[in-house]
Amino acid sequence: MKTILLFGAGKSASVLITYLLRQAPLQGFQLKVVDSDLSLAQSKLNGSPHGTALGFDSTHSQLRMAEIEQADLVISLLPPALHQLVAMDCLQLHKNLLTASYVSEELKKLDTELKSNDLLFLCEMGLDPGIDHMSAMALFASIHQQGGTIHSFVSHCGGLVSSSSDNNPWHYKISWNPRNVVTAGQAGAQFLLNGKKVALLGEEVFAQENAVAVDKVGTYGWYPNRDSLSYLSLYELKNLNTFIRTTLRHPDFIKGWNKLIRLSLTKDTPAYQLREATLGKGFAHHFERHHLQDLVSRYRKEDPIFDQQLHFLGVDGDTTPLSGDQFTPAQLLQESLERKLVLEKGDRDMIIMLHEIGYTVLGQRRKLNSQLVVEGENSIRTAMAKTVGLPLAMAAILVLQNKISLRGVQIPTHKEIYEPVLAELEKEGIVFTESDGPATN
Repeated sequence: MKTILLFGAGKSASVLITYLLRQAPLQGFQLKVVDSDLSLAQSKLNGSPHGTALGFDSTHSQLRMAEIEQADLVISLLPPALHQLVAMDCLQLHKNLLTASYVSEELKKLDTELKSNDLLFLCEMGLDPGIDHMSAMALFASIHQQGGTIHSFVSHCGGLVSSSSDNNPWHYKISWNPRNVVTAGQAGAQFLLNGKKVALLGEEVFAQENAVAVDKVGTYGWYPNRDSLSYLSLYELKNLNTFIRTTLRHPDFIKGWNKLIRLSLTKDTPAYQLREATLGKGFAHHFERHHLQDLVSRYRKEDPIFDQQLHFLGVDGDTTPLSGDQFTPAQLLQESLERKLVLEKGDRDMIIMLHEIGYTVLGQRRKLNSQLVVEGENSIRTAMAKTVGLPLAMAAILVLQNKISLRGVQIPTHKEIYEPVLAELEKEGIVFTESDGPATN
């Protein structure tokens, strides 16, 4: 019997595991789940006879390689920095690999060797990146079949909180890797706008006030993702005037986060040493070290919402202890987010994806909006877990069935991946709604 090996049982793994366990007896495979927290892996398997939980640190090379050697397919939901360890083992042991993370420069270098070994490393197979690629490619194909020409593409996606659970001044709760929330925008952004290439520095990414209306949901702010331009060639789009991939947040989050950046709270240096550190002491120490007290005071007086946001994060003498006496500004902020913006047991998150496509067909300029809204069931079966996990699980089964012929490092921009996966996603309730009409400007 074949075996799928999954590394990581964290926030994004719940629905993936449930789906694979449901498919295991139908498709004839077993699922092994590895996590450093054995009890977490066991809880996700929920006693299924089709799954086995293993508890060890995935950086342990001997244990990791022993399990990969026995597997027929490997899925990694580990932090992106650890994917390369798994990837090198998969290459050495001749195993296909799937991840939801962006293709790293290190993985790109393996492409030729993977192809020569008849191996597939399928990356960006989650939500964003993942469902965004697949849904966009299907729309592009439909427009091209009509003889249309695409001249504008703006793709928005956000992991948000449902209105029923929106009860803090940030209008946000953590449903995915909090480290990624803290580092968002650090590397800057580049995109195409009205025929011109735009490059933003890290401190400029959240300084823009951009808004988009989401039908029947509301208006959200957005900031540009790190590198939109690299996807022009991957999407096989030419002669576009505008091409932007963005992340959605509540407008108050965008404005507040811009101030956190200016207060140097997203930086990975310097490293502080503070005995018996708490959130309140940590923030006070940071502001004092950088002589930011006056700026903090001014921001709070000028912006009552930001005043509430800082208070909520624990700035005003919060006695919540930090995990250690050594921390950086970014680690301090991350600990605050993990404690204060937690998705409680009864909370529901929400995923919004919106593609805005400007195109011309038969001489008429048109605007196509394709929108996806998914709400989570609770703090475990989240919309994020559903939309990240299901595409990975579905692609894994396609690979086991030898229905994907691609080799090398790939992302799901190919019809043999996106057509069957999008069809399966619809069966699971992940359905886009579209509006298409003459462009108004």
